[in-house]
Amino acid sequence: MELTLAQVNQISASTKDEILPRFRRGQRVRVIKPIRNDGSNPFEAPDAILVPVGAHGYVKHIGDFLQVIRIYEVHFIEEGHTFGCREAELEAVDDIDGYDEVAQELAWIREHRAKKAAEKAAQSQKEGALDF
Repeated sequence: MELTLAQVNQISASTKDEILPRFRRGQRVRVIKPIRNDGSNPFEAPDAILVPVGAHGYVKHIGDFLQVIRIYEVHFIEEGHTFGCREAELEAVDDIDGYDEVAQELAWIREHRAKKAAEKAAQSQKEGALDF
């Protein structure tokens, strides 16, 4: 399939983020590009650096701006503030202990569901045997 020049321009001009978020709520992240005041913070000068490169924070909320730009509400502990950040401005920080809470929770949920399904199947077989 060959694209026309107009289609190529539309694709390259798009700022739509991926369908699934790169980060999850509660995840620790680090700023890789300075967060500057775009005019939405009235207490700082326009274009002032609000959060320096290397600052760590935690994702509090994930939202969308204009339904195409994902904004992560990140609480920066040392700065004591919460700011909205784009995916390109953040990177994940691995936990020091290497423990992945989400993977552990998913494993427990799968195990629990399998156990409940087995109990339900056994109950159905028992009830089926009583009907005869």
